[in-house]
Amino acid sequence: MLFKNPKLLIISSIIAVVLPELALACGNTSDGFKKWLSNAHTDAINKGIDQEILNKIFPTISYNLATINADRNQSSLKLSFDDFLQKRGVNNIVNKGKVLKKKYANLFKSIKEIYGVPAGPLLAIWGMETAFGTSIGKQHTLSALATLAYDCRRSAFFTEQFNIALELIAEGKMDPNSRGALHGEIGQFQFLPSNLKKFGVDGNNDNVVDIINSKADAFASTANFFKKNGWQPGVGYQPDEPNFKAIKSWNASTVYQKAIAYAAAKIDEIKLKKVY
Repeated sequence: MLFKNPKLLIISSIIAVVLPELALACGNTSDGFKKWLSNAHTDAINKGIDQEILNKIFPTISYNLATINADRNQSSLKLSFDDFLQKRGVNNIVNKGKVLKKKYANLFKSIKEIYGVPAGPLLAIWGMETAFGTSIGKQHTLSALATLAYDCRRSAFFTEQFNIALELIAEGKMDPNSRGALHGEIGQFQFLPSNLKKFGVDGNNDNVVDIINSKADAFASTANFFKKNGWQPGVGYQPDEPNFKAIKSWNASTVYQKAIAYAAAKIDEIKLKKVY
């Protein structure tokens, strides 16, 4: 899930202007990455993150060319709606989603009671993001985040994500060796660090928020994301209905948003409206 927070972008920009000595120089090739990483290490120490932890983390971080290539070529988001559905295998997602809705019926019932979010949108996103947890990604998360933080295209946004990841690791809330998607997302639903920090929920009451291995935590955290983004219980979520606004908060791509609503409605066996 690639979720952009405008507030983080604004704050990062202000910091870069007001405190230029803290702004790290970005680059569009790997040439300056080692210097950037060294400066990022110093910056993290200055922010109060434990130096011993940082000294263990930073040697594991490297420039990830696969991340850059993926960021430059997000071609599926440029497809028509019908082509996107076909490319992403939405019919298969719907069919499997219906099966999993029955399998985890008690969990979805509990989540709906707490957050007001039905099973359909959660299953649609789970299928779209990680093929129902079977493809959460193999990229070194900190390397992916650091690479995008260094890259000039969206440096401010991903610098914030990288710094939050370091904070979570220092607090014992994120594994420094986490592996996930090419843009630094992790877990069953592909949360960026800022979303893990803001919306992560202990869904199985074991005092740990584990969105990678715990389905209960992953579902509850995603439902919490929707609730905090304005989800209204008992209200529709198709493109002309109020809760579609919450779905739009999940991903900036219009075709992706509509695909989630479409698949969710089919999983929940709701009559499709003529808005696709």
